[in-house]
Amino acid sequence: MPRADQSRHLHPRQPRPRHDRPRASALATAVGVLAASLATVLTATPAHADHERLPADRTLRSHVVQPGDTASGLAVRFHAWTAEIVSHNHLDGGGSLRVGDRIEIPVVGRDGDGRDGGRATSMWQHPDADREKVRRVVAGAARRHGVDPQLALAVSWQESGWQMGVVSSANAIGAMQVLPSTARWMEQYAGRSLRLRKLGENAQAGVLLLKVLSAHTQRRTHKIGAYYQGLGAVQRHGLYDETRTYVDNVEAIKRRLEDGRPPS
Repeated sequence: MPRADQSRHLHPRQPRPRHDRPRASALATAVGVLAASLATVLTATPAHADHERLPADRTLRSHVVQPGDTASGLAVRFHAWTAEIVSHNHLDGGGSLRVGDRIEIPVVGRDGDGRDGGRATSMWQHPDADREKVRRVVAGAARRHGVDPQLALAVSWQESGWQMGVVSSANAIGAMQVLPSTARWMEQYAGRSLRLRKLGENAQAGVLLLKVLSAHTQRRTHKIGAYYQGLGAVQRHGLYDETRTYVDNVEAIKRRLEDGRPPS
């Protein structure tokens, strides 16, 4: 969970030191626009709405967005609903896709054609509705901001078990365990205030922090470690033993999620 006070930038607090504050850098912007509405596939109203479970006959297929991909085009190609692709992946109102992002396509019935070389993966969904909602919102925030969704989910699981009601003794809040001072820092990147007790804004704060840390570290292990230990401390001292354990746990959770298994 991110550190709370201004001194975090030089002297990490105990027992869990957190983030130094790097200079602001511009966030990457999403590219690509939804080009055409789905007119040739399935004419009834799609069954899935945001944060609701997908119908039983859906198979989630992992797909890396390629140049020219659109939500409607992928729906036609994989026999899916455009609305479900947009909703499940928390795309914006125009269904914009970013080249290189990994999304999940809810294929109706049998699996897609596999021309992207990807593998069909039935993504694990948490049986608890509240935690499943956290999973979807964190993953969507990560995709919107160009952060690996499985990494964001792994950090969130390690920090809170995908629970919004968790508040630490240091006052780190919610699913991403963000401190109020860290939220104020991330507001510079979000361009608006972030209310940490709101799931979507908590997820955005944590995901933006991962993005900022990524811009100031050379290794993924250091990015993950900086979320726990603090960027300045990682840069000056490397990873503490406690932090290495944290990083190992996050990476193990990430691998399980990528394999379509539960996080623990």
